[in-house]
Amino acid sequence: MGVKMLKKGLSFLDGKNEETSSDFFESQNPSNLTDIIAVFGSATKPQVEKACQRAKEAFKVWKKTPAPIRASIIQNLGKLLEKNKEALSKIVTREMGKPIREARGDVQEAIDTCNFFVSEGRRLYGMTVPSEMPNKELYTYRRPIGVFACITAGNFPVAVPSWYFVPALVAGNTCVWKPSHDTPLTSYYFAQLLYKAGLPEGVFNVVFGKGENSTGAWLIEMVGKGLIDKFGFTGSTAVGQKIGETCGRHLQNPCLELGGKNPLVVMEDADLDLAVNGALWAGFGTAGQRCTSLGNLILHESIQEPFLKQLLQKVSEIKIGDPFDESITYGPMISETFLKNHLRNLETLIEPHHKLLTEPNGQVTGKKKWKNFVGDADRGVYPFPTIVANVKPSDKIYSTETFGPLFNVMTCKNIDEAIALANNTGFGLSSAIYTNTPKIIYQWKEEISAGMTSINNSTTGAEAHLPFGGNGKSGNGSRQSGVWVLDQFTKWQAVNWDLSGKLQLAQMDTGYVEPDLQYTI
Repeated sequence: MGVKMLKKGLSFLDGKNEETSSDFFESQNPSNLTDIIAVFGSATKPQVEKACQRAKEAFKVWKKTPAPIRASIIQNLGKLLEKNKEALSKIVTREMGKPIREARGDVQEAIDTCNFFVSEGRRLYGMTVPSEMPNKELYTYRRPIGVFACITAGNFPVAVPSWYFVPALVAGNTCVWKPSHDTPLTSYYFAQLLYKAGLPEGVFNVVFGKGENSTGAWLIEMVGKGLIDKFGFTGSTAVGQKIGETCGRHLQNPCLELGGKNPLVVMEDADLDLAVNGALWAGFGTAGQRCTSLGNLILHESIQEPFLKQLLQKVSEIKIGDPFDESITYGPMISETFLKNHLRNLETLIEPHHKLLTEPNGQVTGKKKWKNFVGDADRGVYPFPTIVANVKPSDKIYSTETFGPLFNVMTCKNIDEAIALANNTGFGLSSAIYTNTPKIIYQWKEEISAGMTSINNSTTGAEAHLPFGGNGKSGNGSRQSGVWVLDQFTKWQAVNWDLSGKLQLAQMDTGYVEPDLQYTI
């Protein structure tokens, strides 16, 4: 699979292309903004509606396709992803700036997801349930929901779509996807691999475009038109709330995977070397552009000084720059927009009483340099790492997701105070604690409100067979990955089959045996 520039304004894809849009947008390489990777067109509202109608029509046949056959197509996808792993990884790195080794991990997670769900095609189990009546059978079945529409973010352009679409397709749903406008070329090839895996026409449809007042907004409108039965979204809390409101009005329960302000606690008995490495990765992996990135580093006051000394020494040694260089810690932001948002956060969230532990801050340039920079800073959108101390719970920065290489430092006196600081941001996605005391670990597991937590490990790093998702402002309780996600893409049907040849009334005609209540010992 070659990395070719698409010069035409591709706007809609269903195994074949439609190029009727006049509203074009470019995909830029964030490490070299002069490198225009592709030009895409935003799908029009009629095209979005057409994609949903195609999916609705295809559902009539796809839902009746045996689940093991559906899963065999996902098996084919996994094989194609493996065959094209390096080429697709390079597209990810070129298009959104993720370091090449992380890009390989992004694609590998999609491969792992395919491998896991192949077997689930033979395990969409229901149950036989004993009846309280004679000559009567009770059954339960998992049924597909219908048309699943999804909008995904650009920070994990292969892994996250696989979390949604692999189980959705295995379960028998048809799909309409609006990928991030930051990674359209990656999304184009992901869709092509799905088609080459053997999906029938109309089962998987892609509408390219932007969000507000564009393709994404029009896709959300299709819920109200009755063309979408389930909605998924990975992105900001604000947009997730709007989607939740729309779905709620139509009695639908969306999959919402939103932002985070993830805490990492280091207690007095922690392995400091291990914890420093965990904080470094959680804070600066993918340039902090993960929903699970570190937000608040909470240090026991007794180890604050040695921990920060060690952490800042490590930070000063990291390499930033060319994402194709295997030795870097992080590359550019996903786009100019993400960099501008990061710079705005530095201007608006840092208050006079805060202390910046890192210098310089802002954007790396040829004149404003990072000593261990690899490549040409002036060609891309690179941020400095930023660590902010003296943060209080009343500060806006404490409870604002910043989505960049920026995190706060706070202190605690004990585990109770640490848990309170960890829980009170309003978010509840990921979390971590470093300690070797079983009693503290037990209390942490019991009382942390986040949907995911790690003990002596980083806040980031999901595995394809464990439930992924958050609570509070981080999501609506839905979970991706593992067997738990099947509850998002199937609905339960109860079947009551009476073979008695007469009307039998449950709870009224039931032949319960009465006890002899006169008997005493």
